[in-house]
Amino acid sequence: MAREDFNNLLWFLAVAEERSFTRAAAKLGIAQSTLSHTIKGLESRMGIRLLTRTTRSVAPTEAGERLRQSLAPRVAEIEAEIAALMAFRDKPAGTVRITLSDHAFESVVWPKLRPVLSSYPDIKLELSIDNGLRNIVEDGFDAGIRLGESVEKDMIAVRVGPDWRMIAVASPRYLAAHPVPNHPQDLIAHDCINMRQATAGGLYAWEFAKDGKDLRVRVDGQFTFNSSYPMVDAALNGYGIAYVPESLVAPQVADGRLILLLEDWSPSFEGYYIYYPSRRQNSPAFEVVVDALRYRGA
Repeated sequence: MAREDFNNLLWFLAVAEERSFTRAAAKLGIAQSTLSHTIKGLESRMGIRLLTRTTRSVAPTEAGERLRQSLAPRVAEIEAEIAALMAFRDKPAGTVRITLSDHAFESVVWPKLRPVLSSYPDIKLELSIDNGLRNIVEDGFDAGIRLGESVEKDMIAVRVGPDWRMIAVASPRYLAAHPVPNHPQDLIAHDCINMRQATAGGLYAWEFAKDGKDLRVRVDGQFTFNSSYPMVDAALNGYGIAYVPESLVAPQVADGRLILLLEDWSPSFEGYYIYYPSRRQNSPAFEVVVDALRYRGA
């Protein structure tokens, strides 16, 4: 194969991994028509069909999947070596991709990175806000941020925030028409604002703890969201009881717009950590981000 075709192999790899010419073209920064023409030319020169195309999807053929599995680790090794070479640069530069929840972004990450990254204009930060538990290796992220209890054991984890707790809250208007719950099981008879977990696809079972006893309660109500922020708004408007991070509603509880419920059943969670593969070669840009996020106590 001619030397210039190796770039075409990288383009094939992008399509095979994205399972879409549209997404692969956007990732590569080229026109979709150019990408499609290039892949057809590659298949013609190799004499093998690499991709199966339908009107809705693209998938590697058996030969294409074998080529993808052969190419992907080699390309990853090359990229890791290039990242290692960049460590010799004096000025941190490059893109850092992180997946995190909306609460982690608002409560920890953005407040810490906002004042720091203005001093590093060559660092590009891509934050993918997603409340699901993404596979950072398969999805191409440099790191993820999640609660300490959820971090895989084979990852390097650096604490970035303090412990915090979930609390149940409701508006005075809602409580004027409904009895105050005295036990988590009382919530079953209430209108509750649900959270759908993106990864598992199921509704979050509210977690309570008291005197060493853990209790999970599955609730029901008119609204289900995949983010805590609209849950707070729904609670403020009297649609039911929400179970959200305490920091999200501290101002509303302080001024009486929301009432704290079941406080003695509200457990604390181990705070957020940034985590990444132990085999990763960290660039100066990545190190700047991790150091800025590092939790240094109250």
